[in-house]
Amino acid sequence: MLFYFAGMRILLCLFLLAGSCAGMGQSLSTPFERSAGKQTATYAECIAFYQQLDKLSPQVSIKEMGMSDAGYPYHVVLYANDGSSDPDQWHRRGKVVILINNGIHPGEPDGVDASMLLLRDLVTKKIHLPDNIALAVIPLYNIGGALNRSPFSRVNQNGPESYGFRGNAQNLDLNRDFTKNDSRNARSFVRIFHWVNPDLQIDNHVSDGADYQYTMTLLASQWNKLGGGLGTFLHDVFQPALFAGMEKKGWPMTPYVNFEEGNPSRGWDAFYDEPRYSTGYATLFHTISFMPETHMLKPFRDRVLSTYALMETMITEASRYADDLLTKRKEDIAADLQHDRLGLDWKVDTSRFDQISFKGYESDHKISEVTGFSRMYYDHSRPFERKVKYFDYFTTDVNVSVPKAYIIPQGWHDVTDLLQLNGVRMRRLLHDTTMNVEVYHIADYKSLPRAYEKHHKNTAIKVSADQEPIHFLRGDYVITTDQPARRFLVEMLEPTGEDSYFAWNFFDAILQQKEGYSDYRWEDVAADWLRQHPDLKEQLEEKRKADSTFAQSAPAQLQFVYMHSPYYEPAHLRYPVYRVLQ
Repeated sequence: MLFYFAGMRILLCLFLLAGSCAGMGQSLSTPFERSAGKQTATYAECIAFYQQLDKLSPQVSIKEMGMSDAGYPYHVVLYANDGSSDPDQWHRRGKVVILINNGIHPGEPDGVDASMLLLRDLVTKKIHLPDNIALAVIPLYNIGGALNRSPFSRVNQNGPESYGFRGNAQNLDLNRDFTKNDSRNARSFVRIFHWVNPDLQIDNHVSDGADYQYTMTLLASQWNKLGGGLGTFLHDVFQPALFAGMEKKGWPMTPYVNFEEGNPSRGWDAFYDEPRYSTGYATLFHTISFMPETHMLKPFRDRVLSTYALMETMITEASRYADDLLTKRKEDIAADLQHDRLGLDWKVDTSRFDQISFKGYESDHKISEVTGFSRMYYDHSRPFERKVKYFDYFTTDVNVSVPKAYIIPQGWHDVTDLLQLNGVRMRRLLHDTTMNVEVYHIADYKSLPRAYEKHHKNTAIKVSADQEPIHFLRGDYVITTDQPARRFLVEMLEPTGEDSYFAWNFFDAILQQKEGYSDYRWEDVAADWLRQHPDLKEQLEEKRKADSTFAQSAPAQLQFVYMHSPYYEPAHLRYPVYRVLQ
């Protein structure tokens, strides 16, 4: 009898909840809906909306996690049919975990409003989430930018009436901050990302650039760089399924359009997503990542609805291919541990391409009302559909060997802190010790002459490598590469990596020589040193004979002797991340 009454109470609660959801469907309208598709939710409206869903539904949980540069906390909205709000449980139960990130550029708010509609419709049972899917949603990532609203910063864009700004509270573009982590936002995202450990990631955006007929375009992890069975599956199976699904929903889409103006007579290259971008960052952890880019000139209402349709399609196809996604990801993580070499510098293979159908508008020229000169425009009275080349095959001829371990002296705490933030396992030396390791020296590099996202990034980096005995101190960090973060480690710690910590100026202190000499004093010391080391004197004479400019320069000759003497500081240009090969 006790079990009977307990069961009746559960049924009554479910009945009341169902009735409540049906009624709440009326009151859970969003600013987007109330404005007939003309307005986007403010930050406060967005968070209040999800808090209301959390109170209404046992399937929804909202969690504070991390802080933004703007001083407001991050919220992560979790949804699973079984009511679990623990990503570890989701993975153990074989669910495909999808992380949705919105408002990284708050002037591109389509995903903010589309996700509110999606979660509301799940709560009110208008749509159904498959049992093998779990969702984690960041409602609005760039909080500082969202609070900086106006109707003017996106001059290319057709609505909404008011929206946020691209830069965050530090005026950083957060979609360039996934490896350097200058913002509290990015550091909070990293914690969320590794806590959720998504199998799929969706980072919703709006495009800039050319004009064409599509409302939705799609940028995905570059499949060759993603590699393994997962990369092939993405290119051959999963992406085609997404395109077919969107076609059925009445939202045909094209790959992200990567040309600026005119008609794509040559076609275009797929966007290459370095690790600074959300898709490139996720790739380093074997997560398939998508960047939906709605077309800026289409009405805001259509852009939001197409974003909703794409997320719904992602859920459907992820459920359908759940076994493939989970198995191939697991296999690729294991396979990476066996790879002795990993690629760093990926380039488009211009000899290979896919033929895709593209719906665009003919471009033409007319006289500008502003300048009086000829200007280009798209003629909407002349739409076309034609086959174009899509260059989505990438290759690399820059492969680095993966060491057994890296050693980083403890003074480089900015780097070790970021590695630990990304889940990298490391241990500390218990005693001072001398080890024979591979040492890089920076042979050449260029720095950007103007600031780029708070840095003067290093490029065109060349290194030389030698085996040297290095004395390490108790407390220095030893980081073995036999761990799931292996690929991330290589990309971040190899100085020639496109978005490595060296490229982002974390090690610039080694580029400056700290000690020097007065010429009059060094003249006497150098002369004495050459008398004691005739081999160096012979090298000096040979260089004079081979280089007439050098032979005419007293300062150059003094510097040559200095740099080949023990007085020259060994730390200058020596990269302080050491490779253990055995």
